[in-house]
Amino acid sequence: MHLSRFHRVKLSHAPTPLEPLPNLSRYLGGPNIYIKRDDCTGLATGGNKTRKLEFLIGDALSKGAAHLVTQGATQSNHVRQTAAAACRLGLKCTALLETRVPDAGPDYFANGNVLLDRLFDCNVETRPAGLDMNNELVAVGERLRQQGEVPYLIPGGGSNPIGALGYVVCAQEILMQSNDLGMRVDCVVHATGSAGTQAGLVAGLEGMNTGIPVLGIGVRAPRDKQEDNVYQLACKTWELLGIPGQLSRGAVQANCDYVGPGYGRPTDGMIEAVRMLARLEGILLDPVYSGKGMAGLIDLIRKGHYRKDENIVFVHTGGSVGLFGYRDLFGEPVAA
Repeated sequence: MHLSRFHRVKLSHAPTPLEPLPNLSRYLGGPNIYIKRDDCTGLATGGNKTRKLEFLIGDALSKGAAHLVTQGATQSNHVRQTAAAACRLGLKCTALLETRVPDAGPDYFANGNVLLDRLFDCNVETRPAGLDMNNELVAVGERLRQQGEVPYLIPGGGSNPIGALGYVVCAQEILMQSNDLGMRVDCVVHATGSAGTQAGLVAGLEGMNTGIPVLGIGVRAPRDKQEDNVYQLACKTWELLGIPGQLSRGAVQANCDYVGPGYGRPTDGMIEAVRMLARLEGILLDPVYSGKGMAGLIDLIRKGHYRKDENIVFVHTGGSVGLFGYRDLFGEPVAA
């Protein structure tokens, strides 16, 4: 997998650390848990989207684009990182924020990622829930073209085959780091949403014939839909890389039992997981992705899904700035 064939800009602090979580592992009495610290990628408080943006913006610049256009939910980590990357590279940025949690409190709409979007001078437009956001993205791109701009459209989460290359890189890092540690990796676990992170990990680990399975803990869609989305994108990424043969459908596994009432909506398991990692390991998760991903892993360990001698790598996809949009769940009430 010769990734230097693809246009790329350097944005991330990589390779990110692969660290043991001894206190959490001991507390749960289960497998040995390690964490891949993609919350430490460096751009605008870090997160998994930075890896994808390296390839996406490389492609944008190769095509002469000067205006990045993307979309996501109100508290989108992807939008925040895209806006920051645009600032670094002297590009304009427009983002469409979908109101997927319309009954959220004021912090959700003004704090956390939204605050940083504004700080990065991103041109933010809002959309009600339920629209086809890809169609909305295309329409904005056409509007900008008619105004003389050269836009580059980035799908939600940066999740297309070019963006997924960022997680092929991450798969290579996990293999390199585990080899250096002399550690057998029995499973990679992470939160899966727009599909690009899981598709890249699957394509990378399967393409290198590692035998390491990937389990995505879903945060939005039902299992069948999530697995199909991931598999279709992983196949396109596999093809883009020119890997011989066909990707096995069995390589894509998702568990969507921990979504709760919906995307971006809190669950008791998520709240427990965020507090547990903070108090046992001093690590901040986020309430939308990594919090639910870790909640799923914790529950599976408690149910005996993993043996005590197994080594599990949890990929931390970042997003802790989103905690400030959910202050009422974790903070002390503010006096009037």
